[in-house]
Amino acid sequence: MFKKSNVLFSILALVVVTLACANPLGGIAPVTAPNVETIVAATFAALTAPVSVTEAGATPPPMTESLLPASLYFLNTDGANITQIYRLAMDGVTVTQLTFEPASVEDYDVSQVNGSIVYITNNQLYTIQRDGSNRSMIVDGGLLDPNSPATTLLSNPLWSPDAQTIAFGHKGVNFYSVTAGQSTLAVPSELDSNGFGKMFWPESYSPDGAKLLITAAPVASDGFFSIIYTPSSNTTVELTSSSGGTSSISGSFSWTTDSAFIYTGTAFLSPFTSSGMWRVNTINGQTETLLGSDELTENFNLVNAPILAPDGQLYFIYANQSGLNDFTVNVDLQMVRSVADGVTGRTVLRPESFNNANGFLWAPDASFLVATASPGPAQLYYTDGRPMISLVPSATNMKWGP
Repeated sequence: MFKKSNVLFSILALVVVTLACANPLGGIAPVTAPNVETIVAATFAALTAPVSVTEAGATPPPMTESLLPASLYFLNTDGANITQIYRLAMDGVTVTQLTFEPASVEDYDVSQVNGSIVYITNNQLYTIQRDGSNRSMIVDGGLLDPNSPATTLLSNPLWSPDAQTIAFGHKGVNFYSVTAGQSTLAVPSELDSNGFGKMFWPESYSPDGAKLLITAAPVASDGFFSIIYTPSSNTTVELTSSSGGTSSISGSFSWTTDSAFIYTGTAFLSPFTSSGMWRVNTINGQTETLLGSDELTENFNLVNAPILAPDGQLYFIYANQSGLNDFTVNVDLQMVRSVADGVTGRTVLRPESFNNANGFLWAPDASFLVATASPGPAQLYYTDGRPMISLVPSATNMKWGP
């Protein structure tokens, strides 16, 4: 799913290091963290100020208690330009700020069992309850190595589906036991004294909790690859392409509900990457190309946010690009539906273009998609063509939760 290139790895390595130091929302100049009183005062001033979320041509949220199937969690900056965690209630209107950190929240996850939240700020791992109470630091990642910050960075916290374990990245893949209150480094990064080797971090639990998708980043090499890890047996399966080489999940992805497959798509077009859509067998790691790209004829399939719905239909954001045109996409990415192969019966569901969207969250039944640009509003698009609804003025890293 990618071309091996030293240039690509250099770019990816630069991105990893940049993300470790940058504001998660981008485009906002770093600010000096104020004291807690200033943060709270600015936050409540921002929350109580009247805000209009209705965009031109959009339909305001209806007066209903069940616009959303669950609460919508997201990141946004507070009144002091510090990134915090917020929750949008199922009514599609009520917003609650859940964290009041003096430094930006860098990543987080929500337990689907009880709404507990785990998050990273200042290279430390914290948990809170659903209402924001019981703030507790469970892991201190220490100071970042100035020569190689990515190797000492806390990253990618994930609640297990049963809420008994938190997986996270720090010098490898770690598991924090909620019951024991202790962490175990299960898949350590393989780095020599010069910093060469492999780094590992977790990406996503399977719905049944039996498997964990892991990313491996060869340091000072030429690409990433992906691994399916089974914690109960401490075994790994590398993803492989049809040619037999290692493969990676480099774009958006989603598990099937039975945990047997992962659908993944890439809409990024460049001289160094391939666009398309693939289906990964999570038992043997074999990757099947559903929509590929033909470099000789310069015909490219661009895919984002694929999901296999409970009705057996595949929903995704799609466009076909003919000609590189200096590696810019000049076609509209649109919401489509097909059978599970991504081709048969493919139908455009809405006229809107999703070219500028970089965050997607499907309803569990794929009845609608929440899309957002950063910065920009989170907007709800029904698959049956009903009018779009604007939800909140700005959101990133959206997740469902209780």
